[in-house]
Amino acid sequence: MAESKEVIQTRMLSNISDEYDKTTGQFFYDVEMPVAIELESMGIKADNILNNGFADTAENIYLDKVANEQGVYRKSATKTTGIVTITGVVGALIPIGEMVASDNVNYLFTQDAAIPVGGTIDVSVECEQYGIIGNVPVGAIKYFPKTLDGLQTVTNASAFTNGYAEEADEELRGRYYIKVQTPTTSGNKYHYLNWAKEVTGVGDARVVPLWNGNGTVKVIIINSNKRAADSTLIDLVAAYIEDNRPIGATVTVISAIEKAIDISATLTIDSANYTLEGVKTSIETNIINYLKSVAFIDTYISYAKIGNIIFDTNGVLDYSALTVNTGTANISILDTEVAVLGVVTVG
Repeated sequence: MAESKEVIQTRMLSNISDEYDKTTGQFFYDVEMPVAIELESMGIKADNILNNGFADTAENIYLDKVANEQGVYRKSATKTTGIVTITGVVGALIPIGEMVASDNVNYLFTQDAAIPVGGTIDVSVECEQYGIIGNVPVGAIKYFPKTLDGLQTVTNASAFTNGYAEEADEELRGRYYIKVQTPTTSGNKYHYLNWAKEVTGVGDARVVPLWNGNGTVKVIIINSNKRAADSTLIDLVAAYIEDNRPIGATVTVISAIEKAIDISATLTIDSANYTLEGVKTSIETNIINYLKSVAFIDTYISYAKIGNIIFDTNGVLDYSALTVNTGTANISILDTEVAVLGVVTVG
């Protein structure tokens, strides 16, 4: 670890005879302090160079370089895609590249179309931005950023969920360690795990060998947002494994089933500085982050940890009457399930 400028300065001053004044503001002190500052900076840079040479401590592009040596590559961000329903005047054009929008983000038409007889058509769109920003619930897409002749209304009948952020360092590091620390040979369990997790959009996977007899393999996946995988992602994983698996293996790829975690509590809040609605939003965010952190890792959702999360949320002074899925015990999560936040009721 790099020495601080104070330690360096003290050591340099110790090499000067005590017959001279070495106190702050005097010649020797002032001359040596800039040198100490530069040496501290160089020490920090040297530490960074060393740390970025090892998978355990490397970050960003340096972690990429370490992982790439083992054929492990960071998964890129994707744009959310989906279908919107347009109503309008028969014959009105829907030009590729024009946009519809939610409150926060625009979506571009990815095909040319026109309003048919009946006045309604489903059209494919793609989010203007990369990442999870384009993931929205049913009905969130409802605007035309600019007037398009003959087009009247737009909505999304299904939630948009397939936008994924760029793979984070810790996720890439985890895949790197799976690759180098587990024996991936001849289509064994770890081979299937690696193949599944290499697909962009996959957040984690479980592999069940011989689940339905000899030669059968089941792969259970969740997406990068630690939610159930949609049919598109399931098909991508199945196709990727099909291209890599040994001849003769019968592979089934499925999504984990979402298990809703409903929470109810009575709160005492700092009402002078926070609103109940704001505190509720913060609690929901914090619990979602907790559920993501234990997805496909822990076999239960901790009642005590949820209580701690609520208590530690800004604005909460105390809580009582906490229930999780109507009870006061841990919630078991099966290997085929992923816990997601359900309904949060606070008062």
